[in-house]
Amino acid sequence: MTLPADLPVVDHHCHLSPGGEGVAAARRFRREGGSHLFLATHNWSHAPLRSVEDYRVQFESIEELGRRIRTETAVGTSLVVAPYPVDLLETADAIGLAKAVEVQMQTLDLAGTWVREHRAVALGEVGWPHFPVSADHGSAAEEIFLHALGVAHDVGCPVVVHSEELAPDGYRRLSERARAAGLPSERVIKHYTRSYVPPDARSGVTPSFLARKETVAGALMDPGPWFLETDFLDDPKRPGAVLDIATVPRRASAIARQYPDRVDRLRIPFVESVRKLYGFTPERRSGGPG
Repeated sequence: MTLPADLPVVDHHCHLSPGGEGVAAARRFRREGGSHLFLATHNWSHAPLRSVEDYRVQFESIEELGRRIRTETAVGTSLVVAPYPVDLLETADAIGLAKAVEVQMQTLDLAGTWVREHRAVALGEVGWPHFPVSADHGSAAEEIFLHALGVAHDVGCPVVVHSEELAPDGYRRLSERARAAGLPSERVIKHYTRSYVPPDARSGVTPSFLARKETVAGALMDPGPWFLETDFLDDPKRPGAVLDIATVPRRASAIARQYPDRVDRLRIPFVESVRKLYGFTPERRSGGPG
């Protein structure tokens, strides 16, 4: 069995870079059957980001790349923007921790403006470093994250969370922080979810599962909402990391071949969850650039 002709195939979280494959990666994604990419900003310059203007340049470069992808490949793109949480460490080394916190806070306000202006659909990645840091850096990251939740509440959008892998207690704490900010737990999306955690252990938080075979097998029977992602980095120094950009359409096609009775379950991550959390319905486009 092949995938239904009208089924969009959505990678919920990837990074593309002006210095990497960029449009060529999106073209590979489309050739394998992909239709929509959620592009998350990242520091492709590999230099400390010292100001809001540095982040504005980052946002605008990814926005332009998304425009080119839509025009040249017919792949739909949605932008997810925010200062990457781990940036805090390098920025603090460069300009001091207090100033680094100020820069990240102001950049989150800028990201909120982009959502209001319909230039982006969510704040992300937000959260905290996924490895141990000093108490001062940990407190600063928490302060910034709570500000991100407040901005998301104010502009009415989801947040895409970067953190260590979460167990049920971690999901509960994440949900509590969201609800304290007035943000529904469902609008908190745990990016880079590597292991399947059932809905009753997620405290309402939405997982974006890394599209590995074993993880997808568990997710297929999940009632949702949930997403699939590659977290493709588009870094020439790490080709194919984290998963290659073609992984989600290849995984979807494999499901159609091996489990034809479960193909309709893919409408949960590719259609229903996008509609529920982002307010639009991805549609499969035929023809056009490839």
